[in-house]
Amino acid sequence: RYEPTWGSLDARPLPAWFDEAKFGVFIHWGVFSVPSFGSEWFWWYWQKEKREPYVKFMDTNYPPGFSYEDFGPLFTAEFFDPNQWADILNASGAKYVVLTSKHHEGFTLWGSKYSWNWNAVDVGPKRDLVAELATSVRNRTDLHFGLYHSLFEWFNPLFLEDATNAFNTRKFPTSKSLPELYEIVTKYQPEIIWSDGDGNAPDTYWNSTGFLAWLYNDSPVRDTVVTNDRWGAGSICTHGGFYTCSDRYSPGHLLPHKWENCMTIDRSSWGYRRDARLPDYLPIEDLVKQLAETVSCGGNLLMNIGPTHDGRIAVVFEERLRQVGSWLKVNGEAIYGTKPWRAQNDTLTPGVWYTFSPKEGKVNAIFLDWPVSGILELGEPQAKLGETQVKLAGYKELLKWVALGEKGMVIALPQLTPQQMPCQWGWTLQLTDIN
Repeated sequence: RYEPTWGSLDARPLPAWFDEAKFGVFIHWGVFSVPSFGSEWFWWYWQKEKREPYVKFMDTNYPPGFSYEDFGPLFTAEFFDPNQWADILNASGAKYVVLTSKHHEGFTLWGSKYSWNWNAVDVGPKRDLVAELATSVRNRTDLHFGLYHSLFEWFNPLFLEDATNAFNTRKFPTSKSLPELYEIVTKYQPEIIWSDGDGNAPDTYWNSTGFLAWLYNDSPVRDTVVTNDRWGAGSICTHGGFYTCSDRYSPGHLLPHKWENCMTIDRSSWGYRRDARLPDYLPIEDLVKQLAETVSCGGNLLMNIGPTHDGRIAVVFEERLRQVGSWLKVNGEAIYGTKPWRAQNDTLTPGVWYTFSPKEGKVNAIFLDWPVSGILELGEPQAKLGETQVKLAGYKELLKWVALGEKGMVIALPQLTPQQMPCQWGWTLQLTDIN
């Protein structure tokens, strides 16, 4: 049994499914999807920081005295079709999904008994959005279902009172945050608890170690659940399950601890923005590059989309997810279930990232640029004459190669028309019998 101490909790082995999964989809959805302007931090930027674009947006478009709470009934979700969402998630090639059950605004997407009249069952959709998506994902896909939960809430009076008392009182975690966590675990049995938003309070204020000890010892998901590292000020990148370290974290080198790169397709927001322009969305080439780089350095990629207030996954997000899925259909063997190789990227040719498939004993070289010459030079692999074989994922014939002295090899790529290419953005060489 795990003790409620970081020493004991940090020693828990991470359930194997998480490292094997490599790729998940993050969904930021909530009342902030109604103004869908600027950022999911809309309430904070408008009311607390009084940033000019937000104040102006409200003055121009809403009557005087309109409050953030007035957006609640406008979060309608009338087009939310959980089966359609599950099918899109499945088509993306993701192995897990993490839905925001509650963001820093405090609005819960399930009918929480600890969030009276500020939840999706009492206000807005009048539906349990968490239950509906969990059911569809489990019925229609093999994805692991996870939930994001914000510890703190920007404007909750109980939290603000505790903060004024330098967190020597604990009204908010005992009456709101912790009961919600127990509630979502017991009710929905998520296999990921993606905690966030410590409000600058230490983990002792949140009783994070007490909750995690229960989660790992006695909860219905104790054997399979995975957690992140956001459990109070000072715990990020230090304690918990996998490390996130910061948003859009991509170290570019191998880390000793399992980590995740959570990032957004929209470069500047996690929630949906009606004012986003096409260049604000990362192109598929960038997403493939992020996936290859993250996985080769031992991480998982958690790619975020923000649905609309009426429950649609915008077509641009759907297209990106389906593009990643089509890439993974061809190159999935170089991603799923792989381990980092002795080299992460190539020393000779930039834009080449390595992974290792332990079952097949294959080294995968994912290259992001097809060389004009049709010749690819790799500085890292040590090939063995007469034994090493080189294949291009999605192409039948073996490729010709010559060794470059002690280390390295030159590979002749097939001459293919664009129509004959196995995929469009980034390709995988599978090398067998490499030293």
